[in-house]
Order: sequence, then structure tokens, then C-alpha cells
Amino acid sequence: MIDLWGRYINSSRATLLLGGLAVMIVLFGFTPEALAHGVTSGDKGYIQESSGMMPLPFMYLGAKHMMTGYDHLLFLFGVIFFLYKLKDVSIYVTLFAVGHVVTLLGGVLFEVSINAYIIDAIIGFSIVYKALDNMGAYQRWFGFQPNTKAATLIFGLFHGFGLATKILEYEISPEGLLINLISFNIGVEIGQILALAGILILMGYWRKSKGFMAHAYGANTVLMAAGFLFVGYQMTGYFVS
Repeated sequence: MIDLWGRYINSSRATLLLGGLAVMIVLFGFTPEALAHGVTSGDKGYIQESSGMMPLPFMYLGAKHMMTGYDHLLFLFGVIFFLYKLKDVSIYVTLFAVGHVVTLLGGVLFEVSINAYIIDAIIGFSIVYKALDNMGAYQRWFGFQPNTKAATLIFGLFHGFGLATKILEYEISPEGLLINLISFNIGVEIGQILALAGILILMGYWRKSKGFMAHAYGANTVLMAAGFLFVGYQMTGYFVS
């Protein structure tokens, strides 16, 4: 992992200031519910009223969830930030997907859940963790590099568990449950591929610019700030609910 600490901090100050301000404006423009690992109110009503096997609608809901899942997208953005080979991107995205699928299916089918605010705060922390990893913080602070593949899988488990907790709150009908959940996961993977395609295209253009490495530290600091905002929203919700 490239140690960016100190090498790019001077050239990134403007990026930190403007980027951090932009993140705060954008994220605080959403309600806490929008920032949570949840489903829109309209989709919530649809899920509660649905009964029987409905693969296509649930596939659509899964794709929509991923495409609008800010926590998912920010974490994946951090994961692929320094991945230049498609093979490496595929490995890490697959690990994340496996973790997400396991806990989503297992959590709903076995009715295992914890407080939604706590799990969403952990998901926000995953963004912070990955941003610090990209900044070389663990090598600088502790003298070693944590296993990035293991971390991606573990946080994938938490991301899936977060959605499972929300779905359980909606009391989805047991009729056709397994097929609907599998369809939802297929939709999630379709949405993930589409979202990643857009991110990789933009990253490809950015990486070709001379300023990429000069602003990498600043970009990951902004990413870390977004993660802390997610954590702050969820912990506030936990203590006031």
C-alpha cells in the first residue's frame, strides 16, 4: 500500500476543504432514514403487501437498492481506489458480494437481527476503515498491513446483515420468501455491476490525469469524513430513539 501520509498533504489542502464541505452539504441534505441501510417508504409498503413468488419485482428492488445505496457505493469506491487490474477488482467485489449474500439470506431466513442503528454505524465505520487503509494509516501507526481481502469479506457480511435487519422489520410474507430473496440478491449484483462500471470509467479518466496521486490523500480523507457522518447519524438515532 502506498504511504500517502506527508507526501501529498500540502497539495491536497484545497481538496480536503472543498471536498469535505461538499460531502457535508450533500449528506446533510438527506434525512437520517435516507442515509440508513434501508429501503424507501414506497418500496417498504410494496414489500409488506407482497405475497407469493415475485422474482422480477424483487430483482428490480435489489438493483435499485444497490444503485441508491450510498454506504455500499462509498465502501466499494474505497475498495477499488488503488485496484488497477480488472482481475483484482473482480476478486474484491466477489468477496464483498459473497459476504453480503450470506448474511442477507441467513439473517432473513433464520430471523437474526440486531439494532438497526448499531449495524448501520458499523457499516459507516467500514467506509472509515477503508479510507484509512488507502491512506496507509495502519502501516504508519502499527507497522503492518491488515489483510485487505479478509476485511472486504467481513464488512460485506455486515453490509448484508444491515439489509437483513431492515427486511425483517418489514415482516415480509413467508410465501415465496426464498425465491424472492434470491431474486433480490441477483438484482443487487446487477446493480453492483452497473454502479461499478460507472465508477471504474470515471476512475479510469481520473487516474490518467497528472493530479491523481496528488489528490489521492484528499479524496480518501473526504471518504473518511463521509464514513464518520454515517456513523454519527446512526449513533445519534440510537441514543435519541
